Amino acid sequence: MQASYQIGTQQHVARPQDPALYLVATPIGNLGDITLRALETLAAADVLACEDTRVTRVLLNRYGITTRPFAYHEHNAERAGPKLLAALGEGKSVALVSDAGTPLVSDPGFRLVEQALAAGYRVVPIPGASAPMAALVACGLPSDSFFFGGFLPNKDKARRDRLSQVEQMPATLMFFESPRRLRDTLSACVDVMGGERKAAVCRELTKAFEEIRRGDLATLSDHYASVDTVKGEVVLVIEPPLEKVVDIDDADTILRQLLETLSPARAASEAARQTGLPRKELYNRLLTMKGDSA
Repeated sequence: MQASYQIGTQQHVARPQDPALYLVATPIGNLGDITLRALETLAAADVLACEDTRVTRVLLNRYGITTRPFAYHEHNAERAGPKLLAALGEGKSVALVSDAGTPLVSDPGFRLVEQALAAGYRVVPIPGASAPMAALVACGLPSDSFFFGGFLPNKDKARRDRLSQVEQMPATLMFFESPRRLRDTLSACVDVMGGERKAAVCRELTKAFEEIRRGDLATLSDHYASVDTVKGEVVLVIEPPLEKVVDIDDADTILRQLLETLSPARAASEAARQTGLPRKELYNRLLTMKGDSA
């Protein structure tokens, strides 16, 4: 039976795919956000690997694609990966999709691609939907330079350490976050970066209840602290640090003033925002100042 896909009432024949590993981007919510090239690849692939066959079947059924999906995810990669590589070795075409968006972006698959390339197999990207890029272009923050940090650590200290590492990067910052951790993450961002940096919480992108809430970190933190339940996948976008650098003596004066009303951690974060100096350096200076005055 010839491979095909359907758009509306129109049936389209899918051309055979050359032997390769195809990384196929799928919609992040709205099933209409699929490319024609992606549909043809999914329909004609000899093997279709996906995170969750139930999720992928929804997309396949929408477009009349009969290719049978094969489960490949972080929990079975050691067993399933060799089977996919064997299929490539037999000259077959293998398509890899995630549950939503572009494969390998905070999803399993890197190891498979690495092994496929090492074995000399061709790897072909089929671009399309991507939650970080959708958030970036819609949030109103600088897009000429950006850093995507994936998911932040679950534990509070590790999360704050990670934020401290990237807070002074001269780029817009983007992170994935789960709805249940959003409140804690925004609070940590305020403590580490200060509350006045502009940011956006982009939630349920391309879906019926899409929300892009813009504001400074303090305002966003206060809002989501008052919300009982947050639903949907979240992309958090934060503007680059202000390009302000002052003399270190002036920074000490600022630190002393801030310490009158703020905790040491908050004082260091706010001083970093005002001066452009690294928060860690300012925090260490603050501790030294407190020690000298003891």
